[in-house]
Amino acid sequence: MAKCEVCGARAEVHHIVNKCEGGIDYPLNYKYLCSEHHRGKEGPHKNYQVDIKYKLELQNKLKEILVKDYYNICELEILLHINKNKLKKMFKWYKIYKEGYRKEDIILKLMGGKIYSSYMLEEYDDFIPLIVG
Repeated sequence: MAKCEVCGARAEVHHIVNKCEGGIDYPLNYKYLCSEHHRGKEGPHKNYQVDIKYKLELQNKLKEILVKDYYNICELEILLHINKNKLKKMFKWYKIYKEGYRKEDIILKLMGGKIYSSYMLEEYDDFIPLIVG
């Protein structure tokens, strides 16, 4: 039985990069959270800052794991625990260099096509939308 990474209660799987955002099923993309910390007021589905925090953690883990500039499918399968066929399908449209796929392209794909920054955690309460026309 999985335990919540926040409080230790019985947990369910949260996909850090949701499938609708382009995320896939692989161990690094999972965060185990209880129902309150998953879908509650302070969970990633209702709290933008928590969601970005988890995405930044995942992105940083990927940067730590992928230390080389290029990787082939077999290396990615071993490092990320993703099925080889799923990897081939994911990177079918990406340029493959003689050394393999670029680290930046791999991270971008695994993050659902977005690169996250700590600036995204800041709140812009003073922002006033201007409607023209």
